Amino acid sequence: MLKIGIAGVGFMGMVHYLTYQKLRGAKVAAICDPDPEKRSGDWRGIQGNFGPPGERMDLSGVAAYESLDELIADESLDLIDITLPPALHADAACRALSAGKHVFCEKPMAMRPADCDRMQRAADKAERLLLVGHVLPYFPEYAWALKEVQSGKHGRLLGGSFKRVISDPAWLSHYWDAERIGGPMLDLHVHDAHLIRLLFGKPTAVTTCGRLREGLPEFWSTQFEYGPQASGVGPRRASEARSPKPEAVAVTATSGTINQQGRPFQHAFELHLERATLVFDFAVIGDEAGYLCPPTVLTEGGKAKRPHLAGGDPMDAFAGELKEVLRCVRAGEQSPVLGAELARDAISICQAQSRSLQTGKRVRV
Repeated sequence: MLKIGIAGVGFMGMVHYLTYQKLRGAKVAAICDPDPEKRSGDWRGIQGNFGPPGERMDLSGVAAYESLDELIADESLDLIDITLPPALHADAACRALSAGKHVFCEKPMAMRPADCDRMQRAADKAERLLLVGHVLPYFPEYAWALKEVQSGKHGRLLGGSFKRVISDPAWLSHYWDAERIGGPMLDLHVHDAHLIRLLFGKPTAVTTCGRLREGLPEFWSTQFEYGPQASGVGPRRASEARSPKPEAVAVTATSGTINQQGRPFQHAFELHLERATLVFDFAVIGDEAGYLCPPTVLTEGGKAKRPHLAGGDPMDAFAGELKEVLRCVRAGEQSPVLGAELARDAISICQAQSRSLQTGKRVRV
Protein backbone atom coordinates (compact mmCIF):
# COMPACT_ATOMS: atom_id res chain seq x y z
CA MET A 1 0.00 0.00 0.00
CA LEU A 2 1.48 3.29 -1.12
CA LYS A 3 0.88 6.09 1.34
CA ILE A 4 0.39 9.55 -0.10
CA GLY A 5 0.54 13.02 1.37
CA ILE A 6 -1.25 15.84 -0.45
CA ALA A 7 0.37 19.27 -0.15
CA GLY A 8 -2.25 21.96 -0.62
CA VAL A 9 -6.02 21.46 -0.40
CA GLY A 10 -7.49 23.55 -3.19
CA PHE A 11 -9.50 22.42 -6.19
CA MET A 12 -6.79 20.14 -7.61
CA GLY A 13 -5.93 18.82 -4.16
CA MET A 14 -9.56 17.82 -3.73
CA VAL A 15 -9.68 16.22 -7.20
CA HIS A 16 -6.60 14.15 -6.40
CA TYR A 17 -7.94 13.20 -2.96
CA LEU A 18 -11.25 11.98 -4.40
CA THR A 19 -9.48 10.11 -7.21
CA TYR A 20 -7.11 8.24 -4.90
CA GLN A 21 -10.15 6.91 -3.02
CA LYS A 22 -11.07 4.93 -6.15
CA LEU A 23 -7.65 3.40 -6.81
CA ARG A 24 -6.36 0.15 -5.38
CA GLY A 25 -3.12 -0.01 -3.49
CA ALA A 26 -3.02 3.67 -2.55
CA LYS A 27 -4.12 5.63 0.51
CA VAL A 28 -4.08 9.34 1.25
CA ALA A 29 -2.52 9.15 4.68
CA ALA A 30 -1.90 12.86 5.22
CA ILE A 31 -2.70 16.34 3.97
CA CYS A 32 -1.25 19.75 4.72
CA ASP A 33 -2.81 23.19 4.43
CA PRO A 34 -2.50 26.38 6.47
CA ASP A 35 -6.32 26.74 6.60
CA PRO A 36 -7.70 25.09 9.77
CA GLU A 37 -11.13 24.60 8.18
CA LYS A 38 -9.64 22.57 5.34
CA ARG A 39 -7.56 20.55 7.81
CA SER A 40 -10.79 19.76 9.66
CA GLY A 41 -12.42 18.48 6.46
CA ASP A 42 -14.62 21.48 5.64
CA TRP A 43 -14.00 21.77 1.90
CA ARG A 44 -17.28 23.48 1.02
CA GLY A 45 -15.48 26.63 -0.13
CA ILE A 46 -13.56 24.80 -2.87
CA GLN A 47 -14.82 25.36 -6.42
CA GLY A 48 -13.64 24.47 -9.92
CA ASN A 49 -14.83 24.23 -13.51
CA PHE A 50 -15.62 20.49 -13.42
CA GLY A 51 -16.13 17.66 -10.98
CA PRO A 52 -18.16 17.60 -7.78
CA PRO A 53 -18.50 20.67 -5.55
CA GLY A 54 -16.54 20.90 -2.34
CA GLU A 55 -18.20 19.36 0.70
CA ARG A 56 -17.45 18.20 4.21
CA MET A 57 -14.93 15.34 4.07
CA ASP A 58 -14.44 12.59 6.62
CA LEU A 59 -10.70 12.80 7.29
CA SER A 60 -10.64 10.25 10.08
CA GLY A 61 -7.42 8.27 9.72
CA VAL A 62 -5.80 11.08 7.71
CA ALA A 63 -3.09 13.14 9.42
CA ALA A 64 -3.65 16.87 8.91
CA TYR A 65 -0.59 19.11 9.07
CA GLU A 66 -0.39 22.87 8.99
CA SER A 67 2.98 23.09 7.21
CA LEU A 68 4.76 21.37 4.37
CA ASP A 69 7.72 20.62 6.64
CA GLU A 70 5.44 18.59 8.94
CA LEU A 71 4.05 16.66 5.98
CA ILE A 72 7.49 15.90 4.58
CA ALA A 73 8.72 14.77 8.01
CA ASP A 74 6.03 12.06 8.14
CA GLU A 75 8.14 8.93 7.69
CA SER A 76 5.14 6.79 6.73
CA LEU A 77 4.63 8.62 3.41
CA ASP A 78 5.97 7.25 0.13
CA LEU A 79 4.80 10.00 -2.23
CA ILE A 80 4.13 13.72 -1.87
CA ASP A 81 1.43 14.97 -4.25
CA ILE A 82 1.97 18.71 -4.73
CA THR A 83 -1.15 20.73 -5.58
CA LEU A 84 0.10 24.07 -4.30
CA PRO A 85 0.03 27.32 -6.33
CA PRO A 86 2.50 27.09 -9.26
CA ALA A 87 5.04 29.51 -7.79
CA LEU A 88 5.53 27.13 -4.84
CA HIS A 89 6.05 23.95 -6.88
CA ALA A 90 9.83 24.08 -7.24
CA ASP A 91 10.73 24.68 -3.60
CA ALA A 92 8.16 22.19 -2.31
CA ALA A 93 9.31 19.48 -4.72
CA CYS A 94 12.98 19.98 -3.92
CA ARG A 95 12.31 19.77 -0.19
CA ALA A 96 10.20 16.63 -0.52
CA LEU A 97 12.72 14.92 -2.81
CA SER A 98 15.62 15.80 -0.50
CA ALA A 99 13.68 14.15 2.32
CA GLY A 100 13.57 10.91 0.32
CA LYS A 101 9.99 11.11 -0.98
CA HIS A 102 8.83 10.47 -4.52
CA VAL A 103 7.04 13.53 -5.91
CA PHE A 104 4.04 14.00 -8.15
CA CYS A 105 3.68 17.71 -8.95
CA GLU A 106 0.69 19.33 -10.63
CA LYS A 107 1.29 21.29 -13.83
CA PRO A 108 2.90 23.64 -14.59
CA MET A 109 6.06 21.99 -13.32
CA ALA A 110 7.45 25.40 -12.28
CA MET A 111 7.44 29.02 -13.39
CA ARG A 112 10.83 28.90 -15.14
CA PRO A 113 13.01 26.25 -16.83
CA ALA A 114 15.78 26.95 -14.30
CA ASP A 115 13.42 25.92 -11.48
CA CYS A 116 12.54 22.76 -13.41
CA ASP A 117 16.24 21.96 -13.67
CA ARG A 118 16.63 22.46 -9.92
CA MET A 119 13.79 20.03 -9.29
CA GLN A 120 15.35 17.42 -11.58
CA ARG A 121 18.74 17.74 -9.88
CA ALA A 122 17.07 17.16 -6.52
CA ALA A 123 15.35 14.04 -7.89
CA ASP A 124 18.58 12.69 -9.36
CA LYS A 125 20.51 13.30 -6.14
CA ALA A 126 17.83 11.65 -4.00
CA GLU A 127 17.31 8.80 -6.51
CA ARG A 128 13.58 9.39 -6.36
CA LEU A 129 10.92 9.83 -9.06
CA LEU A 130 9.71 13.25 -10.11
CA LEU A 131 6.46 13.08 -12.10
CA VAL A 132 4.40 16.01 -13.38
CA GLY A 133 0.61 16.15 -13.72
CA HIS A 134 -0.13 16.68 -17.40
CA VAL A 135 -3.54 15.04 -17.52
CA LEU A 136 -4.54 15.94 -21.10
CA PRO A 137 -3.21 12.70 -22.69
CA TYR A 138 -5.60 10.77 -20.43
CA PHE A 139 -8.75 12.49 -21.67
CA PRO A 140 -10.49 10.03 -24.03
CA GLU A 141 -10.24 12.15 -27.19
CA TYR A 142 -6.54 12.83 -26.69
CA ALA A 143 -5.75 9.27 -25.58
CA TRP A 144 -7.50 8.07 -28.76
CA ALA A 145 -5.51 10.46 -30.95
CA LEU A 146 -2.20 9.45 -29.39
CA LYS A 147 -3.01 5.77 -29.90
CA GLU A 148 -3.96 6.36 -33.55
CA VAL A 149 -0.77 8.29 -34.25
CA GLN A 150 1.57 5.96 -32.40
CA SER A 151 0.10 2.85 -34.05
CA GLY A 152 1.67 3.90 -37.35
CA LYS A 153 -1.32 2.57 -39.30
CA HIS A 154 -2.03 5.99 -40.81
CA GLY A 155 1.57 6.64 -41.72
CA ARG A 156 3.78 9.50 -40.64
CA LEU A 157 2.52 12.49 -38.68
CA LEU A 158 2.74 15.55 -40.94
CA GLY A 159 1.48 18.30 -38.66
CA GLY A 160 -1.39 19.57 -36.60
CA SER A 161 -3.31 22.48 -35.16
CA PHE A 162 -4.46 22.86 -31.57
CA LYS A 163 -6.93 25.16 -29.80
CA ARG A 164 -7.60 25.84 -26.11
CA VAL A 165 -9.57 28.96 -25.16
CA ILE A 166 -11.45 29.90 -21.99
CA SER A 167 -13.41 32.90 -20.79
CA ASP A 168 -11.52 35.08 -18.34
CA PRO A 169 -11.47 33.13 -15.03
CA ALA A 170 -12.33 36.12 -12.87
CA TRP A 171 -13.03 33.84 -9.90
CA LEU A 172 -9.33 32.85 -9.72
CA SER A 173 -7.10 35.04 -7.57
CA HIS A 174 -3.74 36.18 -8.96
CA TYR A 175 -4.42 34.63 -12.39
CA TRP A 176 -2.63 37.51 -14.17
CA ASP A 177 0.27 37.62 -11.72
CA ALA A 178 3.47 36.70 -13.61
CA GLU A 179 5.17 35.52 -10.42
CA ARG A 180 2.32 33.41 -8.98
CA ILE A 181 0.34 31.78 -11.79
CA GLY A 182 1.51 33.29 -15.08
CA GLY A 183 -1.82 33.75 -16.84
CA PRO A 184 -3.21 31.46 -19.54
CA MET A 185 0.17 30.67 -21.11
CA LEU A 186 1.36 28.63 -18.10
CA ASP A 187 -2.03 27.72 -16.66
CA LEU A 188 -3.87 26.80 -19.86
CA HIS A 189 -1.74 26.47 -22.99
CA VAL A 190 0.94 24.45 -21.18
CA HIS A 191 -1.39 21.44 -21.72
CA ASP A 192 -1.03 21.73 -25.50
CA ALA A 193 2.66 22.68 -25.31
CA HIS A 194 3.22 19.38 -23.51
CA LEU A 195 1.11 17.48 -26.05
CA ILE A 196 2.95 19.09 -28.97
CA ARG A 197 6.26 18.12 -27.37
CA LEU A 198 4.99 14.57 -26.84
CA LEU A 199 3.80 14.21 -30.45
CA PHE A 200 6.35 16.16 -32.46
CA GLY A 201 9.38 16.64 -30.25
CA LYS A 202 10.83 19.97 -29.19
CA PRO A 203 10.46 22.76 -31.78
CA THR A 204 13.50 24.73 -32.88
CA ALA A 205 11.74 28.11 -32.80
CA VAL A 206 8.35 29.78 -32.43
CA THR A 207 6.63 32.84 -33.86
CA THR A 208 3.68 34.16 -31.87
CA CYS A 209 1.24 37.02 -32.46
CA GLY A 210 -1.72 38.15 -30.40
CA ARG A 211 -2.77 40.28 -27.44
CA LEU A 212 -1.12 41.07 -24.11
CA ARG A 213 -2.77 41.83 -20.79
CA GLU A 214 -0.77 43.21 -17.87
CA GLY A 215 2.36 42.20 -19.77
CA LEU A 216 1.24 38.56 -20.11
CA PRO A 217 -0.10 36.77 -23.21
CA GLU A 218 -3.89 37.03 -23.23
CA PHE A 219 -4.82 35.52 -26.61
CA TRP A 220 -2.43 34.33 -29.29
CA SER A 221 -1.56 32.05 -32.20
CA THR A 222 1.81 30.37 -32.60
CA GLN A 223 3.66 28.74 -35.48
CA PHE A 224 6.07 26.06 -34.25
CA GLU A 225 9.16 25.48 -36.37
CA TYR A 226 10.71 22.06 -36.91
CA GLY A 227 13.66 21.15 -39.05
CA PRO A 228 13.26 18.78 -42.00
CA GLN A 229 14.34 15.81 -39.91
CA ALA A 230 11.52 16.41 -37.41
CA SER A 231 9.10 14.53 -39.58
CA GLY A 232 6.66 13.43 -36.92
CA VAL A 233 5.71 10.12 -35.39
CA GLY A 234 5.43 7.00 -37.51
CA PRO A 235 7.40 5.26 -40.23
CA ARG A 236 8.64 7.13 -43.28
CA ARG A 237 8.06 5.85 -46.76
CA ALA A 238 11.10 4.67 -48.69
CA SER A 239 10.66 7.46 -51.26
CA GLU A 240 10.73 10.07 -48.51
CA ALA A 241 13.79 8.53 -46.91
CA ARG A 242 15.65 9.01 -50.22
CA SER A 243 14.42 12.58 -50.70
CA PRO A 244 17.21 15.17 -50.24
CA LYS A 245 14.73 17.71 -48.82
CA PRO A 246 12.14 16.02 -46.60
CA GLU A 247 9.34 18.37 -45.59
CA ALA A 248 9.14 19.62 -42.02
CA VAL A 249 5.98 19.16 -39.99
CA ALA A 250 3.57 22.12 -39.80
CA VAL A 251 2.29 22.80 -36.28
CA THR A 252 0.17 25.70 -34.99
CA ALA A 253 -1.73 26.46 -31.79
CA THR A 254 -4.25 29.07 -30.67
CA SER A 255 -4.93 29.69 -27.01
CA GLY A 256 -5.78 32.23 -24.34
CA THR A 257 -8.78 33.95 -22.81
CA ILE A 258 -11.74 35.95 -24.10
CA ASN A 259 -13.72 38.47 -22.06
CA GLN A 260 -17.17 37.11 -22.96
CA GLN A 261 -18.47 34.50 -20.53
CA GLY A 262 -20.90 32.84 -22.95
CA ARG A 263 -18.31 30.27 -24.03
CA PRO A 264 -16.32 29.41 -20.91
CA PHE A 265 -14.30 26.61 -22.50
CA GLN A 266 -13.23 25.18 -25.85
CA HIS A 267 -10.52 22.78 -26.92
CA ALA A 268 -9.83 21.16 -30.28
CA PHE A 269 -7.24 19.57 -32.51
CA GLU A 270 -6.67 18.54 -36.11
CA LEU A 271 -3.84 16.08 -36.75
CA HIS A 272 -2.60 15.43 -40.29
CA LEU A 273 -1.10 12.06 -41.11
CA GLU A 274 -0.08 10.58 -44.46
CA ARG A 275 -3.24 8.49 -44.80
CA ALA A 276 -5.72 10.12 -42.41
CA THR A 277 -6.71 13.28 -40.61
CA LEU A 278 -7.92 13.18 -37.00
CA VAL A 279 -10.32 15.96 -35.94
CA PHE A 280 -12.07 16.92 -32.70
CA ASP A 281 -13.72 20.04 -31.23
CA PHE A 282 -15.51 20.39 -27.90
CA ALA A 283 -16.99 23.48 -26.25
CA VAL A 284 -19.15 24.69 -23.41
CA ILE A 285 -21.55 27.30 -24.80
CA GLY A 286 -23.94 28.87 -22.34
CA ASP A 287 -25.12 26.07 -20.10
CA GLU A 288 -24.57 23.33 -22.67
CA ALA A 289 -21.44 21.24 -23.20
CA GLY A 290 -20.93 19.11 -26.27
CA TYR A 291 -19.01 18.30 -29.41
CA LEU A 292 -18.83 20.87 -32.17
CA CYS A 293 -17.06 18.05 -34.03
CA PRO A 294 -16.87 14.61 -32.40
CA PRO A 295 -13.62 12.63 -32.64
CA THR A 296 -13.43 11.61 -36.30
CA VAL A 297 -11.02 9.88 -38.65
CA LEU A 298 -11.06 11.28 -42.18
CA THR A 299 -9.79 8.39 -44.31
CA GLU A 300 -7.98 8.14 -47.64
CA GLY A 301 -11.13 6.65 -49.14
CA GLY A 302 -13.18 9.76 -48.39
CA LYS A 303 -15.01 8.38 -45.35
CA ALA A 304 -15.53 9.98 -41.95
CA LYS A 305 -15.31 7.34 -39.24
CA ARG A 306 -16.30 8.11 -35.66
CA PRO A 307 -14.84 5.86 -32.96
CA HIS A 308 -16.76 4.96 -29.83
CA LEU A 309 -14.85 6.37 -26.88
CA ALA A 310 -15.50 5.28 -23.32
CA GLY A 311 -15.69 7.72 -20.44
CA GLY A 312 -16.17 11.44 -20.81
CA ASP A 313 -16.17 12.37 -17.13
CA PRO A 314 -13.05 14.51 -16.52
CA MET A 315 -12.55 12.68 -13.23
CA ASP A 316 -11.87 9.50 -15.24
CA ALA A 317 -8.88 11.21 -16.87
CA PHE A 318 -7.40 11.99 -13.46
CA ALA A 319 -7.91 8.36 -12.48
CA GLY A 320 -5.89 7.29 -15.52
CA GLU A 321 -3.18 9.81 -14.71
CA LEU A 322 -2.87 8.78 -11.06
CA LYS A 323 -2.85 5.08 -12.01
CA GLU A 324 0.23 5.86 -14.10
CA VAL A 325 1.82 7.65 -11.14
CA LEU A 326 1.25 4.66 -8.87
CA ARG A 327 2.54 2.25 -11.53
CA CYS A 328 5.75 4.22 -11.95
CA VAL A 329 6.40 4.47 -8.20
CA ARG A 330 5.83 0.74 -7.71
CA ALA A 331 8.03 -0.15 -10.69
CA GLY A 332 10.65 2.50 -9.94
CA GLU A 333 10.57 3.68 -13.53
CA GLN A 334 9.97 6.97 -15.32
CA SER A 335 6.73 7.65 -17.18
CA PRO A 336 6.79 8.22 -20.96
CA VAL A 337 3.97 10.76 -20.52
CA LEU A 338 4.40 12.29 -17.05
CA GLY A 339 8.18 12.51 -17.06
CA ALA A 340 9.86 15.71 -15.88
CA GLU A 341 11.83 16.22 -19.11
CA LEU A 342 8.66 16.60 -21.17
CA ALA A 343 7.16 18.92 -18.56
CA ARG A 344 10.32 21.03 -18.46
CA ASP A 345 10.33 21.33 -22.25
CA ALA A 346 6.70 22.46 -22.16
CA ILE A 347 7.72 25.34 -19.87
CA SER A 348 10.58 26.25 -22.25
CA ILE A 349 8.17 26.27 -25.20
CA CYS A 350 5.70 28.49 -23.34
CA GLN A 351 8.48 30.85 -22.30
CA ALA A 352 9.65 31.17 -25.91
CA GLN A 353 6.08 31.84 -27.07
CA SER A 354 5.69 34.60 -24.47
CA ARG A 355 8.95 36.25 -25.53
CA SER A 356 7.93 36.09 -29.18
CA LEU A 357 4.58 37.75 -28.47
CA GLN A 358 6.16 40.40 -26.23
CA THR A 359 8.94 41.27 -28.68
CA GLY A 360 7.20 40.67 -32.00
CA LYS A 361 10.11 38.48 -33.09
CA ARG A 362 10.80 34.83 -33.89
CA VAL A 363 12.36 33.16 -30.84
CA ARG A 364 14.47 30.03 -30.69
CA VAL A 365 13.44 27.41 -28.15
